[in-house]
Amino acid sequence: MEIPKLDVEYTAKFCFACSQENPIGLKLKPVYDGEKVTAEFTAGKFHQGWGNVVHGGILYTLLDEVAAYAMLCHGIELGVTAKSEIRFKQVAPINEPIQASARVTKLTRRLVETKGVLTLKDNTVIATGDSLFYVWRRSKKTIIWDMDGVISDSYSFHFAAWRDTFAARNMQFTAEHFTKLFGTRNDFIITSVMGNEFPRRDVEIMVRQKEELFRRKAGGNIKPFPGAVTLLNSLKKGNFKLGLASSAPKENINLVLSELNLEGTFDCIVSGQEVSESKPSPQIYLLAARKLEALPDDCVVIEDSPLGVKAAKTAGMKCLGITNTHPRQRLRGADIIVDSLENVDLITLLMRI
Repeated sequence: MEIPKLDVEYTAKFCFACSQENPIGLKLKPVYDGEKVTAEFTAGKFHQGWGNVVHGGILYTLLDEVAAYAMLCHGIELGVTAKSEIRFKQVAPINEPIQASARVTKLTRRLVETKGVLTLKDNTVIATGDSLFYVWRRSKKTIIWDMDGVISDSYSFHFAAWRDTFAARNMQFTAEHFTKLFGTRNDFIITSVMGNEFPRRDVEIMVRQKEELFRRKAGGNIKPFPGAVTLLNSLKKGNFKLGLASSAPKENINLVLSELNLEGTFDCIVSGQEVSESKPSPQIYLLAARKLEALPDDCVVIEDSPLGVKAAKTAGMKCLGITNTHPRQRLRGADIIVDSLENVDLITLLMRI
């Protein structure tokens, strides 16, 4: 089969099915659960064919749209319909919610097969659909993750390690210090507290002592933040490029990934040891993008700290801010702010940021 020529501008701004700006559209909000895409729609009087019955074209549109989003969740940004086979099994009354769902059943370099179903609330099947799409364009979307405070709930272990390290030098390290500096490189934290004139050799000694303390305290105790691993798994399953850019040293990164069974998840890992400047410098995110062969404009960074958000935006990337360690008002530079990654599904990350 030959892929047809498609000389049109690709935009979903006024998509009849999913755009929230189209005044006569269906305004669907698809959600991906890691296996299938679902969306709910209640037809009104302007969507009927026969009296009080939803028009068959509307039903087909529902199936086609969730199939398109199912492809998106597998890394296909744009597909062109080659063939669709719809079986109508039951009339669909207006003013009753319809649940549309679809999943990818086969994916090759050039073609995608999907299977969809429409049901009423009582699980009555209205229609089923099998579709074949040409792969027109694969997604370039690249997701770069911070680690501490985004994936791993390690805040308390880092604070305890810093507090003990500074206490050994008769210096007080407060929660206020840590909240302000969490997510930056170790040398930046030390000089922020001790001053820029603090000897470099002593900085290195403190860094080593702090990280040894952290690994002793955190080993066997690290937990992921809710939703983080689920979203990572969805992205990995969809073959999206994944990067990890953490101010932490490699030993800490290895510990966290091992504790959370995330070894092999990321296509690229950049530690704070690989750059000369700490966040809010964009260095670490720009280096991750280069290693992933991605343009900054195609990257979305997931961050929990104000300095990390600033680094991502300075790099020219989109940013999802999460309030795991800082309140919303301190993350206001992010494109979207959420209270938990449980509230972020793959479609939100790909299309709404």
